[in-house]
Amino acid sequence: MSFVQDLKEKILSGYEINRDEAIQLLNEDLQELCNAADEIRKKFFGNDFDFCAIVNARSGRCSENCKYCAQSSYYHTGAPEYKLMPEEEIVADAKQKEAAGIPRYSIVTSGRTLSNADVEQICSTIRHIKKETKLSVCLSAGLLKREQFDKLKEAGLTRFHNNLETYRRHFADVCTTHTYDDKIGALENALAAGLEICSGGIMGLGETMEDRIDMCLDLRKLGVKSTPMNVLSAIPGTPFENLTPLTNDEFCRIVAIYRFINPHAYLRLAGGRKVLGDNGVKAFKSGANATITDDMLTTTSMQSESDFKMIKELGFCPHGFVE
Repeated sequence: MSFVQDLKEKILSGYEINRDEAIQLLNEDLQELCNAADEIRKKFFGNDFDFCAIVNARSGRCSENCKYCAQSSYYHTGAPEYKLMPEEEIVADAKQKEAAGIPRYSIVTSGRTLSNADVEQICSTIRHIKKETKLSVCLSAGLLKREQFDKLKEAGLTRFHNNLETYRRHFADVCTTHTYDDKIGALENALAAGLEICSGGIMGLGETMEDRIDMCLDLRKLGVKSTPMNVLSAIPGTPFENLTPLTNDEFCRIVAIYRFINPHAYLRLAGGRKVLGDNGVKAFKSGANATITDDMLTTTSMQSESDFKMIKELGFCPHGFVE
C-alpha cells in the first residue's frame, strides 16, 4: 500500500496526521493525493456542500497595510470607499441572497476593528436579518474584544471570520500593522463567547508549502469549522501586484493536504477562483466542499445560479438549499 493510501486509511479511522506526514505529501503523486482527499471528504461530509455569500458592508480606508489588499489606505487601487452601510440596505441584500438559495450570509467590514457604536449597529442589523430570514449570520470585522463578541452572539451571530492569511514565519512580509497573534487572539475571543470560527488564508503571497501546512495545523488546533482558501488575485496598485499566480495543480495539492490535515472542516474556495481557470472544479474534486458565491469584496466571483448548477453536476448536495 502506498504512503498516501496508508495515511488515508488511518485518517478514515480517526487518526490525526502530524507535520512530518503532511510535508511528505508534498512529494506524492498529485492525482492519487487528490483522489484520496476526496474520499476523506466523502467519509466525513458525504456530498454535503456549504454555500455562503458576503456583503462588503464597509469598504476601503483601512488603516492596515496588508500588501495584497485593495482596501488598504496605504495603496491607490481605486477600490470603493464608504462607511458602514445602513441596516436596511444590508437586510435587503441578505433577503436577496436567501431568495437565491444561499443559507449563510456574512457581513464584512474593512478596517482594523469596530467601534462600540459600530457593534451596536451591526447587532441591530443581525437581529433584523434573523427576524426576516432563516439565514445563518456570520461576521468578518477584524480584531474584536471579548465583550463585543458577547453582544454579537446575543444578537444572533453564529460564526466569526478572521483569516490568518499566512503563517507566522511569513506574516511580517505581508503585514506589519498587526500580528499573527493578534488574529489568533480575536479568534480565541470569539470562541470564548461561544461562536464558531472561520479562518483560512490566501495562497500565493510568497509563502512556502511548509508555511501553508503550519498554518493549517494552527487552524486545526483552534478548532476551525470553516477554512476559506483564497488564491491571490494580484491587484494593481498593491505591493503584490506582480506576484506570479499559483497554478491550478499547485492549489489542488494545497487543498488535498488541508483535507488530510483537517478532515472535519469545510474547505471553502473563496477569492481567486477565476485565477484557477476552471472556477474550482478540480479543487472540488480534491477535497474542497464549500465556497463563497456571488461577488467577493472588491472582485467578482461566480454567480450563485451557475455555482449551484456546477456543484450539483459534480454530485454535491448544497447544504440548506431549497428550490
